[in-house]
Amino acid sequence: MTVAFSETEERQELRKQVAKLAGKYGREWFTQKARAGEKTTELWLEIGRCGYLGINIPEQYGGGGGGIGDIAAVCEELAAQGCPLLLMVVSPAICGTIITRYGTEEQKQRWLPGICDGTGTMAFAITEPDAGTNTHNITTTARRDGDEWVLNGRKIYISGVDEADNVLVVARTEDARTGKLKPCLFVVPTDAEGFEARSIPMEIVSPELQFQVFIDDVRLPADALVGDEDGGLVQLFAGLNPERIMAASFSTGLARFALDKAAAYAKERVVFKDAIGSHQAVAHPLAQSHIEIEMARLMTQKAAALYDAGDDMGAGEAANMAKYAAAEAACDAADRAVQTHGGNGITQEYGMAGLLVATRAGRIAPVSREMILNFVAMHSLGLPKSY
Repeated sequence: MTVAFSETEERQELRKQVAKLAGKYGREWFTQKARAGEKTTELWLEIGRCGYLGINIPEQYGGGGGGIGDIAAVCEELAAQGCPLLLMVVSPAICGTIITRYGTEEQKQRWLPGICDGTGTMAFAITEPDAGTNTHNITTTARRDGDEWVLNGRKIYISGVDEADNVLVVARTEDARTGKLKPCLFVVPTDAEGFEARSIPMEIVSPELQFQVFIDDVRLPADALVGDEDGGLVQLFAGLNPERIMAASFSTGLARFALDKAAAYAKERVVFKDAIGSHQAVAHPLAQSHIEIEMARLMTQKAAALYDAGDDMGAGEAANMAKYAAAEAACDAADRAVQTHGGNGITQEYGMAGLLVATRAGRIAPVSREMILNFVAMHSLGLPKSY
């Protein structure tokens, strides 16, 4: 039975099946792969074969015809089983959504099937060393040269370039009328001449690596441009709202994983006669985390519902708030999980300490908590712009 504030039976079944699939692999398998410098390709391709990877992409291109709420549910359940896949946020949700919305028919036929089955993963490159949160300061440029485009620039903290066939790059072209630079999106093959990626050593234990990308006179055909050259920020934000929704689901999934481990440990660990979970100093923080996680999940579902209904403005506000709430809930849940485990919480055997860094990233990326607070202050409360 479906009631208000619960997901459809179909969505609930999707969650159940994804959890079952990810449970076959689990956290231990995931961290072993990461520490060995190996990839989680086996899991990625199985998600694709089962139809979950492109569940938000139209059926005619190999997808499931669902919405952003469906792919967010997949992302969350993977993380809740200890297998958080960052490329879920990037390839089907950001790149898949932008190409579905703004790509030509030929572009959709060329790139979407591979995104859906996992054989043509696509990374996304927006962040730059000297721009950071300020997208208006992006200096990667694209200029026309006959029938081709020539791209030059630098990108940083680009996820999974080594696992991707292509990267959707945010560059800027010059407006012939005004001389101002405007954002445009280009699909760049990772084996293109002049394209180089160097991995960035990170403290996060993950098989998905981060890269600095160098783009030097990379030549692209005319049809590498996705969408309208004059489409500007509207096209870009078609991918950034899903990114925030997915980031929220990534965080709530990690938070659920941490809380489940902490609750299980609190039920069985006995120090003073009874299980430590019987003590309020242990029980109350975990109960608080449960409340915070459920509130963040509810806001994430609201954001997804607004986005799938075509309300981009409403979805933008809700997606930012969901991402903020989920990151806070995840950081607190991981911290409380470590504390519940005591000394065991900082051992590799119990696998809790690594979650501190993994969840902390959610407060920074894909948009910082401070910029979300700026957004809410300005757009929700009508306060003056502070930056």
